[in-house]
Amino acid sequence: MLSESSLPKYFWTDAVNTACYVMNKVLIRPILKKIPYELFNGRKPNIGHLKVLGYKCYVLNNGKESHGKFDEKTDVGIFLGYSLSSHAYRIYNKRLMTVEESIHVIFYETNHAKKESQRNLAEEDEQITTMKNLENCPEKQPVEFLQQDGLPQEWKIPRDLSMENIIGLIQKGVSTRRTVSNYCKHMAFVSQVEPESISESLKDESWIATMHEKLNQFTRNDLWTLVPRSDQMNIIGTKWIFRNKLDESGVITRNKARLVAKEYNQEEGIDYDETFAPVARLEAVRLLLAFACMSGFKLFEMDVKNVFLNGIINEEVYVSQPPGFEDHLLPNHVYKLKKALYGLKQAPRQ
Repeated sequence: MLSESSLPKYFWTDAVNTACYVMNKVLIRPILKKIPYELFNGRKPNIGHLKVLGYKCYVLNNGKESHGKFDEKTDVGIFLGYSLSSHAYRIYNKRLMTVEESIHVIFYETNHAKKESQRNLAEEDEQITTMKNLENCPEKQPVEFLQQDGLPQEWKIPRDLSMENIIGLIQKGVSTRRTVSNYCKHMAFVSQVEPESISESLKDESWIATMHEKLNQFTRNDLWTLVPRSDQMNIIGTKWIFRNKLDESGVITRNKARLVAKEYNQEEGIDYDETFAPVARLEAVRLLLAFACMSGFKLFEMDVKNVFLNGIINEEVYVSQPPGFEDHLLPNHVYKLKKALYGLKQAPRQ
């Protein structure tokens, strides 16, 4: 079980407990034709909750530590077995690096390992067939310089290809999507580290590019304008928030940087007036769906990127320049906002 799930050996106690738990519910005694659970309790067990040891899962972050509104509500974990005192599952939380018991678990029951192994076996069979064909046909064997020039060994040689039919330079090889993905799957195109401060992020080119992209969005949306600082202004500070976005497999796919305003520096009547934010109630959404279904309407869902940066504000709000990206010619200037910025009290309203 440990070998199949690729778990470390120090999880051997969980593997033994899981094996005993499963055997008590599925192993049939040959003489009595019953399983141990049925002999002990007088009824057959429900085995719908049984899972494979080492399955990837998502466990609910039930407020053991504070997290923000935009933080993820679940943590990636590994299934280790069943609780001995309740109906909960034993999960190894990868983020906290602890073993916890919870009933709020969603299992990702896709065995990528078996699919990957089957795909690798198919590719090996195809390569063996290709090599046999080349051995049987000496005139179609590849030339010697195919193995030179630093070309990856994953390049495949097309079948039944003679030299006179080749168009272009043969040194370039033949690239397919699968060979390119296999060649690049161990390369990191995004940062794997989530910085804690602006000084750490400025040392990483991936995070610098992410912050530049965010500032370019501000420019395209005409978010602000640079003005001289005065003593009558209430300057609101800004800070960067860094997050790594994960896919369903727990792999980091994107670095996300967000510049937010420190709302605790705002003063009512100066920087903001009203803070209410109208939202769509769930009952209204259900009514819309029911009416559209009855009338045969088509409904389209739309997501607005950087929606906060499209709301025009009426108050005069001044924010400091983004940390790490101050204008070297005008370091004492501040930005006057034309539209809402993340973190402002009136941003949800706008």
